[in-house]
Amino acid sequence: MKLLVCISQTSDTTSKISFNADGTEFNPAGVQFIMNPYDEWYALVRACELREALGGTVVALNVGPAANETTIRKALAIGADEAVRIDCEPKSAGFVAKQIAEYAHNEQFDIIFFGKETIDHNGSEVGAMVAEYLDLPYISNASRLDLNGNAATLDRDIEGGVETLEVDLPFVLSAAKGMAEQRIPNMRGIMTARTKPLKEVPAVGFEDNAKAVQFSLPPAKAGVKLIQPDQMEELVRLLHEEAKVI
Repeated sequence: MKLLVCISQTSDTTSKISFNADGTEFNPAGVQFIMNPYDEWYALVRACELREALGGTVVALNVGPAANETTIRKALAIGADEAVRIDCEPKSAGFVAKQIAEYAHNEQFDIIFFGKETIDHNGSEVGAMVAEYLDLPYISNASRLDLNGNAATLDRDIEGGVETLEVDLPFVLSAAKGMAEQRIPNMRGIMTARTKPLKEVPAVGFEDNAKAVQFSLPPAKAGVKLIQPDQMEELVRLLHEEAKVI
């Protein structure tokens, strides 16, 4: 079985975010970067579990510059057999999807894994775009995956219940909570990650119709106002005049 796990590097949620002077580009200075948790905890770990149970190969793929290789090596430490880095700066969801699809086109992967979204942009777009490029079925927000020969059964949470789907291999999925349990790289995994292959491939040309026009930070939150229990009229006034529904 040949499995591809697409991993993204994102900023840690505790990092303070800023943009350049005209607000058109993200400023990476002083930001701590990590592997996107949905890719790491659910997609990558479930792929490794399947490889351990059924045999095969897990390939971790990242679209990004050489600076991302620390994150890619963590994927190898967790259990991926080899890794690929498509050498470019990721520009948009469409651009990234095109790079992944071009690489995967001739590789004959049985399953292509994504996390359900990245924690920075929260777009949930790339997996569906890759499936469209490759003309493969796409199952989003999957919380369980079982294989039986050349077929798979998947669950995904929907409003008020769980939807169970069946699909033949190959297919693309995005993994959500419940797909697997987080793994912490052990010392053996960290040491062997140094010797596992990490292949660099060039990016393909892509006419990107999406362009970031402006980034902006949300307005600062106002401080908490404490109202005494006997000041109900003041509480009502504040709710009417100052409280905002989010």
